[in-house]
Amino acid sequence: MARQLDEQIVGRFPVGKRLRVLDVGMGQGTQALRLARAGHQVTGLEQDAKMIAVARESLAGEPEGIRERMRIIEGDGRDTGVHFLPGSFDVVLCHGVLMYVEEPDPLLAGLARMLAPGGLLSLLVRNGDALAIRPGLSGDWAGALAAFDTTAYRNRLGLDVRADRLKDLTATLAGIGAPLHAWYG
Repeated sequence: MARQLDEQIVGRFPVGKRLRVLDVGMGQGTQALRLARAGHQVTGLEQDAKMIAVARESLAGEPEGIRERMRIIEGDGRDTGVHFLPGSFDVVLCHGVLMYVEEPDPLLAGLARMLAPGGLLSLLVRNGDALAIRPGLSGDWAGALAAFDTTAYRNRLGLDVRADRLKDLTATLAGIGAPLHAWYG
């Protein structure tokens, strides 16, 4: 996933440009730190205190220059307008978050507002069109057939969450002025 993100960044922005990046639901800060190490100015937004503690611990072990390029804010991705002005970021990441949001359209609209003109919104979602693969590969034919009719599933953490179908996500993104440019998987 990091490679695909880097390809999108290189294809969209001048080489060497220091980008303003917002990582919504940054978790332990893996992507945020990677991008700060690459020279970008990164803001991580996370609501889970344990994840924030892990991210801060990782950041504390980085050289001063990287620590200066990254800030961590406690908050919910649905409240980006509380923390930032519209157009504040060149790149907005929302990786592994939408599956936990029952109604993602308002969140996506808020994230799109955070983008500067020509900005990149990067989403990492569970592919609802591929939910039948796992039960099908294990020979659970009834489960595979049922998966075609739903976007709900139970994740590895045992949580009931939702997936996104390409058709629906494409329509949502077009409706908020953030058209889909690439889909992987």
